[in-house]
Amino acid sequence: MKRASKIFTALMFVFLFAPIAILLLFSFNEARSLSVFSGFSLKWYQELFRDTETLKTVRNTLILAVCAAGVSTVMGTAAAVGIHRLRSRYLRSALDMVTNIPMVNPDIITGISMMLMFVFASRLFGFANSLSFITLLIAHITFCLPYVILQVLPKLRQMDKSLPEAAMDLGCTPWGAFWKVELPELMPAIVTGMIMAFTLSLDDFVISYFTSGTGFQTLPIRIYNMTKKTVTPDMYALATLIFFVILALLLLSNLTDREDSQKLRSARRAKRAASGKSPMSPRTQRILYGCGGALALAAVVAALVFAVTETDDKPRVLNVYNWGEYISDGSEGSMDVVKEFAAWYEEEYGRPVQVNYTTFASNEDMYAKLSSGAVSYDVIIPSDYMIARMIDEDMLLPLDFDNIPNYEYIAPNFRGLYYDPEDTYSIPYTYSMVGVIYNANEVDQADIGDWDLMWNEKYAGRILQFNNARDAFGTAMYRAGIDVNTDDRALWDAALEDLLAQRPLVKSYVMDEIYNMMESGEGAIAAYYAGDYFTMADAQAPTVDLQFYYPERTNYFVDAMCIPSCCQDKELAEIFINYMLSKEPAIANAEYTWYASPNSLVYEDQDYIDEMGEDAMALLYPDLASFAANYNAYAYRNLDSAMLDYVNTLWETLKIN
Repeated sequence: MKRASKIFTALMFVFLFAPIAILLLFSFNEARSLSVFSGFSLKWYQELFRDTETLKTVRNTLILAVCAAGVSTVMGTAAAVGIHRLRSRYLRSALDMVTNIPMVNPDIITGISMMLMFVFASRLFGFANSLSFITLLIAHITFCLPYVILQVLPKLRQMDKSLPEAAMDLGCTPWGAFWKVELPELMPAIVTGMIMAFTLSLDDFVISYFTSGTGFQTLPIRIYNMTKKTVTPDMYALATLIFFVILALLLLSNLTDREDSQKLRSARRAKRAASGKSPMSPRTQRILYGCGGALALAAVVAALVFAVTETDDKPRVLNVYNWGEYISDGSEGSMDVVKEFAAWYEEEYGRPVQVNYTTFASNEDMYAKLSSGAVSYDVIIPSDYMIARMIDEDMLLPLDFDNIPNYEYIAPNFRGLYYDPEDTYSIPYTYSMVGVIYNANEVDQADIGDWDLMWNEKYAGRILQFNNARDAFGTAMYRAGIDVNTDDRALWDAALEDLLAQRPLVKSYVMDEIYNMMESGEGAIAAYYAGDYFTMADAQAPTVDLQFYYPERTNYFVDAMCIPSCCQDKELAEIFINYMLSKEPAIANAEYTWYASPNSLVYEDQDYIDEMGEDAMALLYPDLASFAANYNAYAYRNLDSAMLDYVNTLWETLKIN
């Protein structure tokens, strides 16, 4: 029996810590893959410390976590003492129950409700922006408080009530008795509560996502927004460093509990309190002073970072909202477009500019945040169907093309498209198409060429399908020659039948998971976006040979730069858009994202063509001349709400089956 329990315990620990061990191992991988270890290297640690945007989010996250932990520790300790001293048992029980609510309440409910409260308050008092660092800090303090209270309260209940009374009998004031007797007794619980609050704040994503404003992005939000493409390996290195920091904090927390026995400790403190000396042991003093020093240092850093100075050199502020991993950011030797724009603007106009660059994971996320009125942005980069929706709802401002002379380099094929027929509100940024990725080592060449490969029974259990309704239904509808924008429900039902027939052949429905599954050879066939194919091919295992082709009918899409109606500096936004269309940043963005550019300065540049190579150019720019005709025929349009609800119902039916 003992042997079986030991085996079970060992398996449990393997299950818990194997993912972390794999992450630690692959942080030292020479290649980008998280499935094939190709050799030991510190490359990604070096890359991490060159990634200024990631380091900025780490700084933001640490400042927020330390401030939230410090404030919630002080407030939580005071609240615990107050609850403990209440005479009414019923009131104590009620407060205990209320304290538990933020812990058991789902994070998404807390996040949405706090966002609505901040929006309501800002409109009530006339603030321009509803969300900021202050709202984020308030939200973090709110969910950290209960954990501090629930750490301190049990310690108060365990403590001998006669200790402070004895100290006061020996001449201490009530405050002196609390400071010299009760506080040292509570210190292990207080430090534990503070560390728990710190780690909870450091880790939080959901509440932060709903309560953060422009210009302040935390690390969990940045990592989440990376998933439009893939989480870069320097994040593995960062996760490794964070793991060891948290491990050190936990060891520090455990050290606070290793004291002498309770009786000896209590007697010593009462004696020292009577003599007017400090009742804390030297080790406890060092821990307390260390934590206090860290909080004080963090407070000073926060004050320096967020201090607002009213001077003539105060920078103009530009808030940019873009997809994750959708701009050249300086990693792996690329151009840092945002940083270079700030330098160029200051040199050109003689005034500094502060670019607050934040990211979103989907068009729907971006739309929800803008439509809530919680934040304001100056430049956004949504997709075509969302642009059409935002134009219909008066959420975009007309562009002044006098401030955007580089618009002349946008190819004629990308003008007058359905989502903005008069070219009033948007300027194309990138475009691409959906195709089929396959492992040439497993798939017969005779089987490729159209969407039928995704339904080929020969490859049952090796096929990956989109895990979103529009793209998954799109594969079936393009295959059957059905209009993907039809409002005929019978045609959508027919597409569902095709997807149900495909279901036994599908290994998994994926989005971001496709990278590791295709790179490692776990999957053999998948439909995905052309630009992302090159990311996978670059990190594929030696035993995998990923290839790509376009079916005859497939999805075409365009992402474009726009200015939302909540913009605070339209002229600066147009200057930024014009800069993005200039040669060097446009080429850098095209090379970094691996998406095709509608900018002639890019696709006609010989250096860019040579850098990408013939194969990549053939896939990214297959037939530029006929793009407009194919785009109008095959691009997704924004469906009305009733049709979207019906499609979502069909999708749920497929996933349930």
